[in-house]
Amino acid sequence: MKLSVRLDELHARVKSNKWMFYFWIFCRFSLAAGFVLAGYVKVIGERFTNLSNNQPMGHYLEALHHTGFYYTSIGVAQMLAAILLLFNRTALLGAVLYFPIILNICLLSIAVRFEGSLISSPLMVLANLYLLCWDYDRIKLILPFKQQVTNVPRPINRRFPTLFFCGVVATIISLVIVLTQFIYDIKPRNTRSDCVLQCKRNKYPNACEVFCDDIHRDGKPLEQALKRYHQASGSR
Repeated sequence: MKLSVRLDELHARVKSNKWMFYFWIFCRFSLAAGFVLAGYVKVIGERFTNLSNNQPMGHYLEALHHTGFYYTSIGVAQMLAAILLLFNRTALLGAVLYFPIILNICLLSIAVRFEGSLISSPLMVLANLYLLCWDYDRIKLILPFKQQVTNVPRPINRRFPTLFFCGVVATIISLVIVLTQFIYDIKPRNTRSDCVLQCKRNKYPNACEVFCDDIHRDGKPLEQALKRYHQASGSR
């Protein structure tokens, strides 16, 4: 059996399940809620957070805040994507618009080790992907592959997809554990006091405190502070 046919059948089974439909609605409204406030703050021209300019994410957001209409346009795009997600007929368009924005936020959060969205942004990316997969039958029409129409209606399936939701829970737990415990040896944290707290559990407390001073007191770039930390600790 061709892969496209298998994907069509899998997609049809998913869309015929009422619990997967409820999860689709949950993802839509959750993602919309996440962008409404964030977009509104940008539209009215306010700074998104009160992070210090020395903090890596704070430094980025401060520079972004001074980009004029570009900063405002990001807020408009976020609010537009959120509004489109609220309605069934425009949900796909909202998901398409939402995806590059949240993917950018996710990559940024990971790059600067920002704890404020280190967990939430990857989960939002996954939720957005679920929305896109939900409308796979519409998205595939723009893909450069041979199309095969297999639009066979299915009866509503009321069986709870235990395996799927166990996978969702396992994914969330795995992301939390990996992103908080294993992916980074040190983080800038939001303030110097928070940054220094992690030094008590660090193998190289002195190098850790120097890292915190480099970030929050001296305002050095994250890459430079990390390089100095690794040199002092001998970890790399």
